[in-house]
Amino acid sequence: MSEQRASAGPKTADDPRYRLLGSAHRGNAFEETVEHLLRGIKLGVFTPAERLPAERELAELLGVSRATLREALAELQKAGYIRIQRGRYGGAFVCDGLPSGGAALEAADVARVEDVLTFRAVVEPAAAALAAAAPLAAAQRTALLASLRAVATADPSQYRPLDARLHVAIAELTDSPSLVSAVAEARAATSDLLDRIPFLAMNISHSDAQHEAIVRAILGGEPERARVLMSEHLDGTAALLRGFLADAAGPAGRERMPG
Repeated sequence: MSEQRASAGPKTADDPRYRLLGSAHRGNAFEETVEHLLRGIKLGVFTPAERLPAERELAELLGVSRATLREALAELQKAGYIRIQRGRYGGAFVCDGLPSGGAALEAADVARVEDVLTFRAVVEPAAAALAAAAPLAAAQRTALLASLRAVATADPSQYRPLDARLHVAIAELTDSPSLVSAVAEARAATSDLLDRIPFLAMNISHSDAQHEAIVRAILGGEPERARVLMSEHLDGTAALLRGFLADAAGPAGRERMPG
């Protein structure tokens, strides 16, 4: 790459276009950083072959640590959205074209994504809270821990089915067939969407830690904590789905729905 092209693009993060990016929340900083960077690419804030702002400035702009930003950029490089160049004229550059299947969805499909995320945000935190409030037998506790271990040790090819199974297993502790059916439906719809986005190792690590915290809250009989932790967990998934599939409206164009 020539010196002239390498120096093209933003020198600082002062450009008013960057207001479209938003900032990440602490609960799911990695996932939301991925979402906001993808939003910038899809909205043309970051154009093909453009160099992103310096790492320090971009991290401050997004409200995350430089370590979190590096993790997000590394995963987006693997997914084909960003390329990292070393050396004097190095930095993070937007790839010349979106990966196959990486284009934003049509309006009707975006609405479908939001519908699925809203449905999950209602039924799954409620299921976690009710499970934590239920008097669990020893066999139920053992089964829940077995589901947790299964997803935590899963091969990538089996991770998402076992992840879905854990979420349904939590609902089963409520002894409400209707709620179990609703969670299963929500999770099946989510799995269909997740199959359309890259498998990000950092997200899986984060998800595993959240799963463990949710299960601990349920087994510890802490309904409100279980509800909050499940909501935060769903927010992380929502951020990735919006980033890869649907997030082209920007924070000014719509209110953020819960994940």
